[in-house]
Parts: sequence; C-alpha cells; structure tokens
Amino acid sequence: MSAAPMVLVAAALLAVPAASAAGGMGDDPAPTLFHAIRAEFDYSPAHGGLFTWDVDGWIGGDAERVWLRSEGEVAAGRTESAEIQLYYGWNVATYWDVLAGVRQDIEPSGRTYLAASIVGLAPYFLDAEASAFLSDEGDLTGRLRQRFDLLLTNELIAEPYAELNLAAQDVPELGLGAGLTDMQLGLQLRYDVSRRFAPYVDAVWQEKLGETAGLARAAGEPAGQGSIRFGVRVLF
Repeated sequence: MSAAPMVLVAAALLAVPAASAAGGMGDDPAPTLFHAIRAEFDYSPAHGGLFTWDVDGWIGGDAERVWLRSEGEVAAGRTESAEIQLYYGWNVATYWDVLAGVRQDIEPSGRTYLAASIVGLAPYFLDAEASAFLSDEGDLTGRLRQRFDLLLTNELIAEPYAELNLAAQDVPELGLGAGLTDMQLGLQLRYDVSRRFAPYVDAVWQEKLGETAGLARAAGEPAGQGSIRFGVRVLF
C-alpha cells in the first residue's frame, strides 16, 4: 500500500483538532470554534483483501466552516482510489451548507479538481449530498449521496446508504463513459459502544453502469461486485 494516502488521512484527522487549539491562542479574544470529525476504516477479505477509509471533518462556527475530507480504497495491496478534498462552506438555510474548494486525486489519475457541494439534512432525516467536480483536464463529473439512520435500539443502528456517480463526457483514460458511471448501495449495521466509538459490519454492492460498464467488460473486469466489510467508526 502506498504511504501517500495514509499520510493524507492522518492529516485529515489531525488538522481539525490542531486548528481548534490554535483558535484559543494570542492576546485578542478568538471567536468560538467547534469541530467534528467522522472517520471510518474497514476491511474485507474479498477481492484479495479490501481496505477502505472515509474521513469527513469540519471546523468553524454556525455560519462558516472549513471542511476536510478524504476517502479511498486499497484492493489486494494496490491503491485503487485515493482522494482528499478541502472546502470552505457557508450555511445557507437551516441544516444546509454550500461548499466550494478543491479535490486532489492521488490515485488513479493524480488530477486536481475545482469542487462544489451542497450538503444537509433532507426531509425524513436523510443525510444528502450533491457534488460537482471540474478537473484540470476539463472533465466534469458529479456525485450524489444519501444515507439515514434507523435506530433498532439505542445502541444498535442500521444505516442504509447509496451513492451515484456520473460524467458529462467520456473519460477513457479513467475508464468512464458519459452519463451514469457507477453506483454503490450499502447497509451498515453498527453498535455504538459510546457516542464516539462504534464497530460495524457493512454489506456493500458496487455496480458500473452504462458505457462505463461496457468499458469494464471490454477490459475483462466485472461490472459489479459485492463485499462484506468489518470496520470501526470514530467520532472526534
């Protein structure tokens, strides 16, 4: 596994607490800052060993925040995808924020993107996110996500989630066709040992769609695959 993605994840985990501590230094009174980080790390024995991470953190006040995110996947000891995102966000309505910033891919392409996103809480307590990315090669892609919590007990929580990706044009060097490119459906079952620590089991199905699925089959790769993952969620 390449060291670069793990270094970026470590930076994502450490940057928010460090910035919060810095806010209290100096002679002038500093504005009150809050921070939150959600970090998930999981592993599956499927596909030669599959390790994934997903980190999402912010620091700021009620109206404006700095967001730092990272996610990636390592399969059979090879980093298949790794990215880090940095945003500045504004609260535009109750439970809704608009973010603008950059995304840097470490794998597979090393491309840099201008990024914009809207995140918030939709009706029925659905966590929703819609993002657009414009790369330094001129490629425009998008990502839609939604998840929500179902409380089975006070500690046992089922979390169904879905992700849909799309591209405005063919990007053959990344194996992407125009239109809907892939989706991911999952059901995470976690047990909250405490508010900050929860082990989980995650059932995930990933499917390539449309022209992207055709490109995958032509390259001898499966269009869809599933996995059962075991991981831990940590909140800071």
